Amino acid sequence: MRRKPLIIGVAGGTASGKTTIADAIMASINHPEMVMIPHDAYYRDVGHLTLAERSKINFDHPDALETDLMVRHLRELIAGRPVEMPVYDFSTHARLPKGIVKKPAKVIIIEGILIFCEQALRDLMDVKIFVDTDGDLRFIRRLRRDIQERHRSLESVIDQYMKTVRPMHIAFVEPSRKYADIIIPEGHNPVSTSLVVTLIRQRLRKGSHA
Repeated sequence: MRRKPLIIGVAGGTASGKTTIADAIMASINHPEMVMIPHDAYYRDVGHLTLAERSKINFDHPDALETDLMVRHLRELIAGRPVEMPVYDFSTHARLPKGIVKKPAKVIIIEGILIFCEQALRDLMDVKIFVDTDGDLRFIRRLRRDIQERHRSLESVIDQYMKTVRPMHIAFVEPSRKYADIIIPEGHNPVSTSLVVTLIRQRLRKGSHA
């Protein structure tokens, strides 16, 4: 009988350090069968809309993501079948024609801002981690990232943050921390990360996720 993979969810606000934590866990455990599934890959394809129409979409609301497809893909991986994860182009808000094949693994890490907001997704997780970073630090990180990496203007980043990012964080992301098993403060916290890695290794050895 196939053992259920250990599924770890890493959530938190925008620019909180979720990806850094997830990457640190992946690197520390270094299990031969690990896979990362980012929630961002499942943004709905709105490439058919005009630029003006796309600009009105609230991409920080749970409805902007096709979470039911992610749940189906996770169930397929749990059943031992590969899936084709979407590849999302943030510059056009459209999915690329070809996705990325993800094979079944013994450890699956799910990462995203809103992953704890969906019960169907939470029900699949064995360990839920929330990365808790102060709002001012998250804003500075996002501002720097969007200007340097995504070539956006200062005004556009601030406008989006105030109109959708901050309100949606208050409405959805922050309340979802109550579902976390573990809260890691201030982004990449080596001590907390080390404790999480130890816990995961113990779970893998004991097979308690079966």
